[in-house]
Amino acid sequence: MSAKTQHNNILLAVLGFIAVVVIVGVLGFFLLDRSPEIIQGEVEVSEYRVSSKVPGRILELRVKEGDYVHKGDTLAILDAPEVRAKRTQAQSAEDAAAAMSDLAQAGARQEQISGAYQLWQQAKAGLEIAKKSYERVQRLFDEGVMSAQKRDEALANYKALEAQEKAAKSQYDMAVNGARQQEKRAAQAQVNRARGAVQEVNSYIKETVQVSQVEGEVSNIYPKVGELVGTGSPIMSISIMNDLWGTFNVREDQLNGLKVGDSFTAFSPAFNKDVKMKVFYIKDQGSYAVWKATKANGQYDLKTFEVKARPEEAFDGLRPGMSLIIKK
Repeated sequence: MSAKTQHNNILLAVLGFIAVVVIVGVLGFFLLDRSPEIIQGEVEVSEYRVSSKVPGRILELRVKEGDYVHKGDTLAILDAPEVRAKRTQAQSAEDAAAAMSDLAQAGARQEQISGAYQLWQQAKAGLEIAKKSYERVQRLFDEGVMSAQKRDEALANYKALEAQEKAAKSQYDMAVNGARQQEKRAAQAQVNRARGAVQEVNSYIKETVQVSQVEGEVSNIYPKVGELVGTGSPIMSISIMNDLWGTFNVREDQLNGLKVGDSFTAFSPAFNKDVKMKVFYIKDQGSYAVWKATKANGQYDLKTFEVKARPEEAFDGLRPGMSLIIKK
């Protein structure tokens, strides 16, 4: 084989290799770069957690997971004997305070009033006799028959009985009027305080019967019948099915100017159907979230944003955890 022939073969081989590289590059450009970029999201739902203000033992569960409940439905019943005992104590304290208040309002008994009146009348009678005796001694003293010593003794006795009569009158008035206004108000305040304690315990008693505050589906029940639950411990979770939305983690360069209030179309694989959605929340996920350098040397980074959107129309059957796909 001549040198020229070998040179031509080598040239053909090089050209053939270059042609293959070019063809592969062209095919890769048209096939790989044209594949759609997918953003996958997930359906989420608002949840309401049922919990009690008081600790207790689960006596009965009226619902099970998957049940649909309405506002006002009984969900669970707790047994809390300690709270019932506190209600008895609070009720007794209220009764005692009410009795003391009634006593203060009623004043002294009729027998006490009558006794005070009799003592007053006795003091009045003694005062009248002392007054007459003093006046008689005074006339005799004026006539020079009675000594000054006797006149002074009669005057002192008269003044003493006068003070005694006033004291007896005060005791009688106090018996008639009863307790002072300050004492009556203090007694009523004790009643109000005890009544407030009863109301507080009654509110705790109501907590032993857990009633649904929302309408939705029971998604999780945590304790079993007979188990103890503490204050604020969750008993069950209720998914509010009429408050669904989709959550998407979108890289910054994929937002393309998306903002709150914009609409887009997502695909639901579970129903093989498109869903029209409207954005109501956009927030960056912080430096800890997934990021991507736009250039090999990391000139700047692309952050990931959390985007939430609700279906613009009711979509029957859509459930938490289902996937939503956005094709760019």
